[in-house]
Amino acid sequence: MERNFYWVNIADVPQWYLSTPVPASGGTFEEPWMFGEGTSLPDPGPTKVRVRGPGQKRSFVFAGVERTPIVNEAVANVFRALAPDDVQLFPVSVESASEPYFIVNARKLIDCIDEARCREIQHYADADPFPEYAGQFRWIQGLRIDPAKTEGAHVLRPMKFKTAFIVSEAVKIALEGAGNLGVSFERVTEPHELH
Repeated sequence: MERNFYWVNIADVPQWYLSTPVPASGGTFEEPWMFGEGTSLPDPGPTKVRVRGPGQKRSFVFAGVERTPIVNEAVANVFRALAPDDVQLFPVSVESASEPYFIVNARKLIDCIDEARCREIQHYADADPFPEYAGQFRWIQGLRIDPAKTEGAHVLRPMKFKTAFIVSEAVKIALEGAGNLGVSFERVTEPHELH
């Protein structure tokens, strides 16, 4: 049976804006994008985020320009229950919030993009000033993945397009049950409608 998957994105709802996670002791992480690389990480130690834009507190948001997934305890429990091998949860203190929050690091980077079914793929140019992005996609409209290539994962980032934080339908349903989300879900496994 084919499994459905969803791209988790920032929802157009009133919500607070959290800054890029930083070490609680001060300074910044040498690699602030590390939580979006799709690989296992060593424990970063005590970490904090500031509230850069006050708004409605949400149970799941993406923080900073790096779009680091940050969740509350209820949402963290969804990932613990349904995707324990697919994610790492690192405690993070959120300024002015007393309850626990966690950074969700998706540690499965999987070659599963169905390029033929994506609506439009923008490639990095050969002359791009960031040679480390060679072979990756700058952006994808109408992302589609092949569920047969997801290797049993419930949470993943696609190889060549690590920007996308992808969850299975089971995880999506459980996240929606947790409520108060600052994220939306775009299905990435059905064919595009013909116009």
